[in-house]
Amino acid sequence: MRRAVVLGGSIAGLMAARVLSDHAEEVLIIERDPSEVDVGPRPGVPQGSQVHALLPAGQAQLERWFPGFAKQAFAAGAPLPTGGTGKVFLNGVLRTAPMSRPQVPGLITTRPFLEALVRKRTLAIDNVTLVPGRAEGLVLDDNRVAAVRYVPDGGTEPVTVTTDLVVDAMGRSSRLGDWLDSSGWPRPPMRRMPIKLNYATALYKRDEQVSDAWVAVAQTTPGNGRVARIGGINSVENDQWIMLVAGYDNDRPSRDADDFTNRCREHFPQEFRDIAEHAQRIGDVVTYHQADSRRRDFHELDRLPAGLVAAGDAVASFNPIYGQGMTSAALHASCLSAYLRSDPALRDEPARAYFEQVRVVVDAAWQVSTFADLDLPHVDGPYPRGYRLIRWFGNLLFRASMTDGVVNDRLARVTTMLDHPTALARPSTLWRAVRLRFLPWTSAW
Repeated sequence: MRRAVVLGGSIAGLMAARVLSDHAEEVLIIERDPSEVDVGPRPGVPQGSQVHALLPAGQAQLERWFPGFAKQAFAAGAPLPTGGTGKVFLNGVLRTAPMSRPQVPGLITTRPFLEALVRKRTLAIDNVTLVPGRAEGLVLDDNRVAAVRYVPDGGTEPVTVTTDLVVDAMGRSSRLGDWLDSSGWPRPPMRRMPIKLNYATALYKRDEQVSDAWVAVAQTTPGNGRVARIGGINSVENDQWIMLVAGYDNDRPSRDADDFTNRCREHFPQEFRDIAEHAQRIGDVVTYHQADSRRRDFHELDRLPAGLVAAGDAVASFNPIYGQGMTSAALHASCLSAYLRSDPALRDEPARAYFEQVRVVVDAAWQVSTFADLDLPHVDGPYPRGYRLIRWFGNLLFRASMTDGVVNDRLARVTTMLDHPTALARPSTLWRAVRLRFLPWTSAW
C-alpha cells in the first residue's frame, strides 16, 4: 500500500497502525486528542480513569508486536507481581483454588500508563505519523474508499487525504455507520444488551501496613436476596492501589468519598474496607456509566466498500468488568495482520475475510460476558438458543473453579481469552465439574 489511514489513536488504532507499518509506505493516525497521554486519561477515553485489565492474551499480543514490551513497562514503573497475593471472592467466600499462574509476569497498570507506552512504541516507527485532527467522513469512489476527510487540530476547513485502506478505530461512538448510510451503503447491524453498569474508582497510596492486597476481585451474584455488585483492587504503577466498586441499574455509586468508603465497608471484604478507611486517597472519586454492551456485525453486510475495516470498540464493546476491551483490540490487530498477509485485493474486494476472523474474537468475548450478564434481574435478553443449559453448565464450572485448581485453570484460560469458550466443552472438564458438584465426599465439597 502507498498509504493507510487509521481513524482513532486509542489502543485499537495504535495496534492497527503497528500492523499496517509492515504493509504500507505511510501510516497516518488521525486522533483528536493530544499525543502526550502520560499525565492522565485523555478526553476521548472517558473510562480511562477506571480500573482496566490487560488479559494474558492481550499481553501476549503486545509482546508479539512490540518485543520487550513487558520489560519496558516494568522498567518504566509497572509493578512486578508478587506470588500468592491474588484473591477472588464470590458472594463473600474466598476462592481456595490457587489462582492460575501466568507463564510470564502480568502487567497490572492504569490505562493511561499502558496506552502511553503503546503510543510511544508505535510512533517510534519511521513510517507512522500521528495527525491531530477530527475525522469528518469518507470519500467513496467506484465501490471503494478512496480518501478520508478530517479537520486538522486548530483548523476549521476539512482536508482530504487519499488512502488505500481505512481502519475505523473511533470506538463505541463511531460514526462510520452514518457515513456509509449517507453514501448509499448499508450500515452494519448493531446488537445491544442493556447492562446499566455504574462504576466508581479511587486511587490510594499503597501501604503494606494498611493491607497486603495485590490483586483482589469480589463479586456478588444476584439471587437469594443478594444485589449484584463487583469490586476490584489492583496494585499499579507509582506505588498505588486503584480500587473500584460497581453496581447495576439503580445501584449507582457516586463521586462522594464517604459513599465510596461506606460501600467498601458494607458490601465488600476486609481488604476493601482497610484501604478505603486507612489508606491515603489520591485525588477524587471518579465515576463512569455504561448503558449497554454492543456489537456491529460487519460480517452480515451484503454490500461493503473495499478498502475499509474496523477494530476495537468500533466493532464491539462489552461489559468492562470482564476486561475484554484492550485484549480484543490487540487480537483484532492480529486478525488484520493475517488478512493482509493473505495478499488480498484491497482495491477491488471488501475485507470480508478480515471481518470473519474478527467475528471469532467477538463471538468468544460476547459469549463470556453476555451469558453472565443475562443473570442480572434488569437484563431481559436477547437469550441465545440453549441458554438454560449453558447457564447451568456455566454456573457449575464457576462453582467448581472456586475450589478445584484444574477447573479453575481451564476456566481462567477462557476468561482471559487464551482459549476459545468451546474449550470448556471437553468431556473431561464437564465430568470433573459434575463430579465435584454431586459427589459430596470429594475434597472440593
